[in-house]
Amino acid sequence: MSEEQNKPADAAVDPTGTAAPADAATAAAGEAPAAGDRVAQLEAEVASLKDQLLRAMAEAENTRRRAQRDREDASKFAVSSFAKELVSVADNLRRALEAVPAEGREKDEMLKGLAVGVEATERQLFAAFDRAGIKKLDPSGEPFDPNFHQVMFEIENTGKPAGTVIQVLQPGYTIHGRLLREAMVGVAKGDGGAQHVDTKA
Repeated sequence: MSEEQNKPADAAVDPTGTAAPADAATAAAGEAPAAGDRVAQLEAEVASLKDQLLRAMAEAENTRRRAQRDREDASKFAVSSFAKELVSVADNLRRALEAVPAEGREKDEMLKGLAVGVEATERQLFAAFDRAGIKKLDPSGEPFDPNFHQVMFEIENTGKPAGTVIQVLQPGYTIHGRLLREAMVGVAKGDGGAQHVDTKA
């Protein structure tokens, strides 16, 4: 019997020095789960980064909108203190017109011309108010609104529901819907109500 025939079958050696096919399959099976775990990890990281990006974009858009709203508010209401001075001018123009008697305008051309000039000035002022978003509040006959009116007194026996504005002592004004000056009013008194009510006292 030859020497090669006496070698055990499991002692066979691959002359190329590489692993047997069975060993290569085992190694590949060991690497496959590791590669799958890495892919899952990368996908999770991508999802997390995408979520962070979307949140950052949303926050940036919210910041932009807040800044735009702040700029718009600044533009609308920056003139509020100046507007308060101008509404006093409007009050005085109206007082001047009310001080001119109707018959005096008919008899005196100079007085009539003066009144016409004051009326034109008042119209021009209110046109400027309108362009600036300033609105006059004249709530005669309306229900009292504590957000825009200040009650100076109550009036009995008006035949109106309690709280109805009967008299406007001084008109109010708003600027772009925001209160600029309260209207000072007298309201109808309900049964058993107080003689004088000042809601801002």
